[in-house]
Amino acid sequence: MNKPVQLAAIAALVALTATACGSKPVSTSGSSTSSANAAGSFKACMVTDTGGLDDHSFNAESWAGMQDAAKADSNITVQNATSATENDYASNIAGFVSAQCKLIVTVGFAMNDATVASAKKNPSQNYAIVDNTSTPSQIKGLEFNTAQGAFLGGYFAAGMSKTGKVATFGGANYPTVTVYMDGFWEGVQYYNQKHGTHVQVLGWNETTQQGTFDPTQSFTDQAGGKQIAATFQSEGADIIFPVAGGTGIGALSQAQSSGGKMNAIWVDDDGVISNPQYASVIMTSVTKGIATAVSTAVQEAAKGNFSSTPFVGTLANNGTGLAPYHQFASQVPASLTAQIAAVKQGIINGTIVIKSKSQPKAG
Repeated sequence: MNKPVQLAAIAALVALTATACGSKPVSTSGSSTSSANAAGSFKACMVTDTGGLDDHSFNAESWAGMQDAAKADSNITVQNATSATENDYASNIAGFVSAQCKLIVTVGFAMNDATVASAKKNPSQNYAIVDNTSTPSQIKGLEFNTAQGAFLGGYFAAGMSKTGKVATFGGANYPTVTVYMDGFWEGVQYYNQKHGTHVQVLGWNETTQQGTFDPTQSFTDQAGGKQIAATFQSEGADIIFPVAGGTGIGALSQAQSSGGKMNAIWVDDDGVISNPQYASVIMTSVTKGIATAVSTAVQEAAKGNFSSTPFVGTLANNGTGLAPYHQFASQVPASLTAQIAAVKQGIINGTIVIKSKSQPKAG
């Protein structure tokens, strides 16, 4: 065995050992890779966006879905590569094409161009993309009409606010971000309509599509998220809904340090589980069923049933919704809980129509 081959073998062994021990993924040339269930013959590979694997949001949820698939089917091997910058998208995807991954899962709206470009170059390669629609015939879109879940979140926030002001902000001005903000805004307006109240939403106006976003657009700027939340708090907001991945953790930090003046609604997953250190300020979360959708897509592909027909998560199929109230359960009036259940049913049966233009077309 020559020296390059020996080094490659050692690197592979180190990566597998680190994964088995639950260590951080091994860094390689600006990206990182990690694998699980190495015995499987169907290799499914995931590329994160710049938020990182441990973003407490959609990258983490996507990886959880990949791992769930490997646990459910011993034939499946899963692996990931993280993207430090957008320049890593194409190279990470190309690396997995070369590694003969049978399904490549890319995470995030921003990865669409790189995913489509790879698909055009590799017509026999199958892909799935989180937060985008199906495009070429070998890309399966995994979309979520989170305007529906966020509508419930907005209604809840309006019902729980003591100051009459709530706030939201985004990590970047993407449709997959503004769809949450639209739904939240509409939910507050609906509450006002039903109750004759005038709860204000700081940070977003669906009518003008103008609002507050993290200037860095990094989804990792916790200091920036904390500052944005502090500004909203100074303006009177007592509940904040950050749609900003890791940047939103900064908003949780501000809420925690506010002395009870501000609480939060988390996004994508149940924030009390993903961010337990901030459980005391997380009232609920607007969830997105990413892990289940990714796991299902991988398992179907492993069984030879890959389809580019898009999946759209809704309230009806549990693709979005509200997480439990956890530590706030005793503070939420039973009447508000009943109203939210009725609003949810109204959205499902179509008597309540959400207007957001960022909604998935099939949603």
